Amino acid sequence: MSLVLLVLFVAGTSCETLRKNKNTAIGAGTGIAVGGAIGGLLGKKNGNTAGGIIIGAAVGGVAGGAIGKYMDKQKRELEEELGKSADVERVGEGIKVTFDSGLLFAFNSSKLSPEMKTQLREFAGTLNEYDETNILIDGHTDSSGSDDYNMKLSEERADAVNDYLVSLGVKRGRLGIRGFGETQPVSSNETDAGRQENRRVEVSIWANDDLKKQAADGKLQ
Repeated sequence: MSLVLLVLFVAGTSCETLRKNKNTAIGAGTGIAVGGAIGGLLGKKNGNTAGGIIIGAAVGGVAGGAIGKYMDKQKRELEEELGKSADVERVGEGIKVTFDSGLLFAFNSSKLSPEMKTQLREFAGTLNEYDETNILIDGHTDSSGSDDYNMKLSEERADAVNDYLVSLGVKRGRLGIRGFGETQPVSSNETDAGRQENRRVEVSIWANDDLKKQAADGKLQ
């Protein structure tokens, strides 16, 4: 397992239990990172959400426009490959992909379903094609069950997606994981439909330093 080299505590959040490190350790609102590419964003004001991570990494200007075109092309491919199994959005200069946990996993499980492994193979193929990006995987649950249980489950689910992508050739150095449990709902937990929306895995994709340099130098095609 990798050694956690740098710990960044985000103001206003509690320390979370660390497990095995990928590139970003896990926990709601906690930024614990190796290498800085992902971790440097976690301490920023908007860095706790998937969209905030992407926006925090933006470069703007002509370079940002070139990166945006690169991401537009990648988004189209992801939409074709993932179909209805995921929601693919362009956010800032990056992409956010949201998977329904009910499709990825059985109830109360972090074991990937056979059907979703097929979709993740397609996903990994595109990630490998567009390989000059950073990738952060966030796990979320609804409010059913205890806080501790939900946190653990969200971490394990993000971890399962991470490990499967690595097994498909996505470089571990590009990846980070976090678990938020029930702390970032996108809908009400008072209804079945709302709880289903809250049970999700979000994947943030944004330009790495090499891609940003190509864009700044006018070399990004």
